[in-house]
Amino acid sequence: MESHLVRIINRLEAMATDGGTLKRNFERDGVVVAEVAYSHDEENGSVFTLRDVVARETYTFDSIDLIAMEIYELLY
Repeated sequence: MESHLVRIINRLEAMATDGGTLKRNFERDGVVVAEVAYSHDEENGSVFTLRDVVARETYTFDSIDLIAMEIYELLY
């Protein structure tokens, strides 16, 4: 059985390896609870931006571990 957290990290890593600016939605019971954007540039490096749909808040992370934990909390 694969961990929920590992699946989240795998999706985030796929975003990072695809490069460019990408967006993905994370859903709970078919409802989007988080929107995640990834960008990489020379000035800021790798940055994930999380939009909590319910709370209408936006957060930025430079750590894949921190954003994965935040998404996990929103989903479960």
